[in-house]
Amino acid sequence: MAARVPAAELNPYPSSPFAASRFRCPGDAALPAPPLRVAPRTPRRPEEPNRITRRAAEAQGSSGGARREPLRRGAVSARRPVPDHIPRPSYVGVDTIPDVCPDRQVHDGESIMRMLDACELAARVLQHAGTLVKPSVTTDEIDRAVHQMIIDAGAYPSPLGYGGFPKSVCTSVNECTCHGIPDSRKLQDGDIINIDVTVYLNGYHGDTSRTYLCGDVDESTKQLVKVTEECMMRGISACRHGASFKEIGQRIREHASKYGYSIDPFVGHGVGKIFHCEPIIWSTYDYEPGFMVAGQTFTIEPTLSMGSTQCVLWDDGWTAVATDGSLSAQFEHTVLVTRGGVEILTERP
Repeated sequence: MAARVPAAELNPYPSSPFAASRFRCPGDAALPAPPLRVAPRTPRRPEEPNRITRRAAEAQGSSGGARREPLRRGAVSARRPVPDHIPRPSYVGVDTIPDVCPDRQVHDGESIMRMLDACELAARVLQHAGTLVKPSVTTDEIDRAVHQMIIDAGAYPSPLGYGGFPKSVCTSVNECTCHGIPDSRKLQDGDIINIDVTVYLNGYHGDTSRTYLCGDVDESTKQLVKVTEECMMRGISACRHGASFKEIGQRIREHASKYGYSIDPFVGHGVGKIFHCEPIIWSTYDYEPGFMVAGQTFTIEPTLSMGSTQCVLWDDGWTAVATDGSLSAQFEHTVLVTRGGVEILTERP
C-alpha cells in the first residue's frame, strides 16, 4: 500500500488535512480524504494533450476497434474474520488513517530476520494470488484466498482495518490507479490487475505488489506493464548505503519518459514495525532529503499511466480511478539497504 503524507498543495476536506488537490469527489465535498496519495511539491510540466489522448485511446481500444467497458464497482462482501490468537497491528479498530510515522527504521540482525520472514510470506501470498487471475474470477475470490493463506500462516493481513479498509488485499483493475477494494466484479479477458499484498508477521510488515495480465491482453498494455516493472527495478538499482533518495525517482522518471508514460504521484514508504513511516519514496521528482543508511527498509512502488494522472475518488473513500479512463500499472518491492548495495526482501523465487 502506498504511503500518505502531508504536503503544502494538499487541499483539505473537513475530515482530514491530507486530501490531494488532484482528486475530485463529485457531489460530496465532505468525503474522507483521498488515502495514501500526495500531490507534487513543485508544478508539473503540462502534459501533452495529443499524447494523453493517444494513450487513453490505446487503453480503451484493441485490435478490431472494440472498446473496454469502464470499470464498475461490484458488491463488497462482509469483512472476513481473523482468529483471536493472531496479533493485530495497533491501528486495527481505529477508523482514521494513521499519520505517516516520522521515524526512519534502521534494523539490527534480529529485526532483519523478522523482516525477511514477513516479506517472504508476502511474496508467497502474492505469487499464489497471481495464479488466480483469469477471466470470470472475482476480486473478492482473490481476497478470500489471500486472507486464508495469511491467517493460515499465523499472520495478519495488514490492509484489513487500516483506516477502515474493509478487505485483506488491494485489487486495482484497469483504470483503477490504486487501492481498489475487492468486490463481486468478474475479471474480463484483456484486463490488467494490480494485487497489493501486505502481511503483519511477528510484529513486522512485509509489503509487495505486482500487475498481472488477465487472458488475452493487447500489446500496448503489455508494454505498459513491462515498463512499469522495469522502472521499479531501475529505482531499486539506485539503492545503496550513502546514496541520495533523489536517485530513485530520477531513474524511474528517465525510463518512463522514454515511452511517454505519466507517473502517478503515489509514493513508497518506510516499512517495518510500522506500516507507513519515513522515508517517503517518490517515483518522479524525488523531494526526500538525506541519504540511505544500511539497515533501512522501505518500499519502491512506481505507478505508470497511459494517460493523465488525474483521478476521481469513489465514495468508498479509497478507490482512485483515472478520470480519462486510461490504464495504470504498478509494481512494488520491499528493499533492505546494505553496505554493498540493496537486497530485495520480497523477491519471488
